[in-house]
Amino acid sequence: MRRIWQSGIVSFAGAALALLATTVPAEAQKEEPLRAEVVKISQVTGDDAFDAQLETLLKDHKQAKKLVAAADKMADAKDFSLTFNGALTLGRVAAELKDFKSCEKLYRVAMVQAVKLHSTKKILESYGNLIDTLYDAKKYADSVRICRELLEIKTGDGKPREYVFVVKDRFGNFGFEEDADFDLAKPLRPAIHRLMIQGMAKDGKYDDALKLADRLVEANDAWRERQLRGWVLREAGKFPEAIKVYEDAQDRIAKDDGLTDKGKEVYGDRNRQILSNLFIESKQIDKGADILKGLIDKHPDNPGFYNDLGYVWADNNMNLQEAKKLIRKALDLDREQRKKDPKFNPVEDMDRGSYLDSLGWVLFKQKRYEEAKKYLLEALKDKEAQHIEIFDHLGDTCLALGQKEEALNAWRQGLEVAGDDRSEKERKVEVEKKIQKNK
Repeated sequence: MRRIWQSGIVSFAGAALALLATTVPAEAQKEEPLRAEVVKISQVTGDDAFDAQLETLLKDHKQAKKLVAAADKMADAKDFSLTFNGALTLGRVAAELKDFKSCEKLYRVAMVQAVKLHSTKKILESYGNLIDTLYDAKKYADSVRICRELLEIKTGDGKPREYVFVVKDRFGNFGFEEDADFDLAKPLRPAIHRLMIQGMAKDGKYDDALKLADRLVEANDAWRERQLRGWVLREAGKFPEAIKVYEDAQDRIAKDDGLTDKGKEVYGDRNRQILSNLFIESKQIDKGADILKGLIDKHPDNPGFYNDLGYVWADNNMNLQEAKKLIRKALDLDREQRKKDPKFNPVEDMDRGSYLDSLGWVLFKQKRYEEAKKYLLEALKDKEAQHIEIFDHLGDTCLALGQKEEALNAWRQGLEVAGDDRSEKERKVEVEKKIQKNK
């Protein structure tokens, strides 16, 4: 219809629009195209189309911010044109823009609609995405808050309903039976319990997290539940206790008849990797390194194991030349694996920030400061690598080069992105001391 009006075929409509343009406030005229675009975004369906649209929106951050703001206003106005898909898409965009206020508001629009639709899948997409977003942004208390909301979820409209499921009798006939205990969130509860415990531990609520983990072990004394308990102990800095738990979990994984041989290998290797980190954190460097060597021998194409061992040696001033070789090997392997991805784009491709940080750090230890700085700056271009630890490495390197102001700037940036978990709090204290000493 709009195309007809623009061509002048319906002159009355064109005149009406012209009159409208003189009476509608200028601000509203500016907002209308944005609202129309949000409506268009809301009409996209299908996972592939959803992902493609998200990728397109994030290429223009300036326009993305305007669309998020328009959707935010639509949410306030309870505009039903903002659908589940539209709210979910722009909620994710807001998260990428670090606009967490709008992000939560838009996800809540999707959450309300998911509950009204009685869709467990949509509940997972809305609640689950918001929980993950807040956790990844190190807003652990908020992440726990949404976990609690999901665990206490209600159908939302107060209407009495009967829920039925299909059953098959012994003669092969199908029928229906009522499910008196129907619970929308039931399939999600085990995962949400785990996420809530992890969020509480990251937020420093170790005793509360440990009590909940112990209840899970009491309810189901299996290696996954015990492993979660060990994870909380690790977050609390109780490394000897955590090591015992993970060693016990290693035995239980090997004896778990519910796992295939491949499953035992995968979960066993993950458990070994965590054990290696625990030994290193408890200053048993050789024990941790030996586990990583075994994993490299077993998985010679896994770049992560090469990087981990190289970084451990570099961080502890051990085997620096060999450490550098291992990290370069990790970068090469990771590069080759990225090239095999059907979506590989050589123009946009970049090396993993954490691996570049490892290379920069080993070069720092070798007193090759100019080279180290180059790789550390490159590492920080990867948004996934913007952690206080890497900013701290850059600060130390700049200071070694006599670039005190750059060092102070790097450390201050590190403080801005630091989280509230134990390890990052400890790093913050160290960084604050360096700033105080050198400012």
